[in-house]
Amino acid sequence: MTKKREDAVVLSQESIAKDIYSMWLKTEAASEARPGQFISMYTNDGSKLLPRPISICEINKEEGSLRVVYRVTGENTGTEQFSKMKSGEIVPIVGPLGNGFPYERAEGKRVFLMGGGIGVPPILELAKQMNCGKKQIVVGYRDAETFLKEEFEQNGEVYISTEDGSVGTKGNVMDAIRENSLEADVIYACGPTPMLRAIKNYAEENGIECWISLEERMACGIGACLACVCQSKEKDHHSNVNNKRICKDGPVFLSTEVEI
Repeated sequence: MTKKREDAVVLSQESIAKDIYSMWLKTEAASEARPGQFISMYTNDGSKLLPRPISICEINKEEGSLRVVYRVTGENTGTEQFSKMKSGEIVPIVGPLGNGFPYERAEGKRVFLMGGGIGVPPILELAKQMNCGKKQIVVGYRDAETFLKEEFEQNGEVYISTEDGSVGTKGNVMDAIRENSLEADVIYACGPTPMLRAIKNYAEENGIECWISLEERMACGIGACLACVCQSKEKDHHSNVNNKRICKDGPVFLSTEVEI
């Protein structure tokens, strides 16, 4: 079903770490949203025609609102413009988009919920909705600015890695798994490609079902332009090549379906 563009209203906004902002939006998209989906957000700057895909961090269906946590990527960017918005202002959006995480598959199982960098926020709503045997949240940060840490601690066992070793395990999320001798039956992960590649290899070497959410620059966000593709094992019925459209077929894929 084609999603329509709507005017969402900024409910609140705050800075929660260096260059990291948290925004709550009043939007009809909340009624259908699932963990792992994203919205396309448009600036009110006519010179910036393409939307910015931003992952959904939290969903409040009762109040009809969504939370997005995003990184400002530079001066005069769309994300910088979003960061200056105040309560009551309008943000045109399209969403929810993408397929989200199949979290129902983890019932009664030991689970890793893994996030790195700006791939950390989508793991929060997943942790809140996940009903599983053992919920292990493994999140990686650059330094001691461990945004969303307190929210994660309310929703599972939390293990942290930092690149500089200031909090938790020094290194990455895989180092945290090894240091704490953690085990899982299913993995759900979101983060930069090198992290996902390591998780994919670990899962396949150990026979673990693994779902990964790929990060990619997008143009249309609805699968029409083929700007955001990844290499897949199977031929895409849309383009008849070994590609999948991250925005339309993903962003969540079974790790064995894609090459990264």
